[in-house]
Order: sequence, then structure tokens, then C-alpha cells
Amino acid sequence: MSLDTASLTPQDSLVALMIAVSASDEAIRTEELIMIQGIVNHLPVFSDYDSDRLRPMAQLVFDLFEEEDGLDALFGLIRDALPERLFETAYALACDVAAADGKLGQTELRLLEEIREELNLDRLHAAAIERGARARFMRLQPS
Repeated sequence: MSLDTASLTPQDSLVALMIAVSASDEAIRTEELIMIQGIVNHLPVFSDYDSDRLRPMAQLVFDLFEEEDGLDALFGLIRDALPERLFETAYALACDVAAADGKLGQTELRLLEEIREELNLDRLHAAAIERGARARFMRLQPS
């Protein structure tokens, strides 16, 4: 399936962002993939999304990450496809994927910071979203 980046849907951009967070540390973990699949299968924003688009979206992200300005290009695609009313949703999904494996490395934290900046999220709103993700993914025993 060939992917026309000019025709990304808002859901595609949400998926691409989640995959980017997962791939940011160059170690895509099973927990993160399960989280992405679960989000796509259960959240209302994805109710009419064709899950067959997950693989081409992943390939798009991987291809962009190999380019020098690939992250900037990805952010441009996301801003073009995603309505502003879904910016906080995008950040919340990114935080959930980052937190899914119980480990937040520097590359993931830096990417989350860049996402906040690119989506021009209010710092207090972003902090509330981050705190919610932390609470949802808390473990009984520290890892």
C-alpha cells in the first residue's frame, strides 16, 4: 500500500505521533505497540479508522526518521492534518505511549517536549496531561 502524505487523516497523524514516540529511543517495545493498538481499537477518535493503515504509518515515520530534517517534516504533516481541537488529545496519546513500558528515557522526554512546543500547548495543560499519564501507568513496585 502506497501512502500519499498529502492525504493523511487526523487519525493517521495521531498514529504517526504515537509511533514516533515509541521509535524515538530506537527501541520499540512490545508494551508500546500493544498500547498503540489498544488506543486505536478503543478510543472514539479512531472509531472509523482503518487499522490496516498502522503499518504504512509506521513505515512513514521510520522513513522520516532516516532523513536529516525528518522530525520537522513529521511535525509539518501532523500540523497539516490534525485539527487544533485534537492537539491535547495528540499529546495525551503520546504521553500514554511513552509511559506504557514504565521507562522514560531522555530521547522520549525530549520528543515530548518538542511535541508540546510544536502543538503550542499551554504548559499547565501539558503538565496535567503528563500527570494523568503518570497516574495511569503507576506500578505497585518500582521497576
